[in-house]
Amino acid sequence: IIQVLTNLKQILVNQMQLGADAVLHSATKYFGGHSDATLGLITTSPITLSGRELGPKLAQIQAVVGSIASPFDSWLCLRGLRTLVVRLQRQSQSAMELSMFLQNHPLVVRTHYPGLSSHPQHDVAAKQMRNGLFGGMLSFEVSGGETMATAVAAAVSLIKRATSLGGTETLIEHRASIEPVGRVTSPLALLRLSVGLEDVTDLKNDLAMALEVAKVVVATEKR
Repeated sequence: IIQVLTNLKQILVNQMQLGADAVLHSATKYFGGHSDATLGLITTSPITLSGRELGPKLAQIQAVVGSIASPFDSWLCLRGLRTLVVRLQRQSQSAMELSMFLQNHPLVVRTHYPGLSSHPQHDVAAKQMRNGLFGGMLSFEVSGGETMATAVAAAVSLIKRATSLGGTETLIEHRASIEPVGRVTSPLALLRLSVGLEDVTDLKNDLAMALEVAKVVVATEKR
């Protein structure tokens, strides 16, 4: 069993204890934490038979092929690891508060965050994730369809529009816009939010302002 991770780090979930033989990490995201490293890593389980067999094989391949990280990216990741715990705590707490704010907003029809009791996998997340923290990623769907969603992404000021996650800055993305033509799987009204370290009140105000601007945009297009 191989688990691929970009946003649920060992601080929140221990995948090895859940039976994974190996875990692939995108260290570019939360491990690095500052949107400036390009790094991936794999860890193998010391518990499962497959994990114990895979570990030495990967080490041999690394030694023979030379597939190692650059020294500078390794240093950037090491720097990020020093603040990983406090960053994830802050990002998870802010994401929870933002998801509750969005869930109660009249222009938002659906909010997706495992910390919400309304999430279909909330009970599973509450059982597997630690310390009442559910991560810094959430998404939400707006009432005005794709027009409103793209308008919200364009109207935010503090939040940046970009395709990434796990950094100190809060990022918003209209997923359907970047998916290949003919293979769009995200709802057209959905926006993805990677919560950073900014003051959560400032983030809520930014989203509230952007939603109101988007409301006017939709109303204008209907005239």
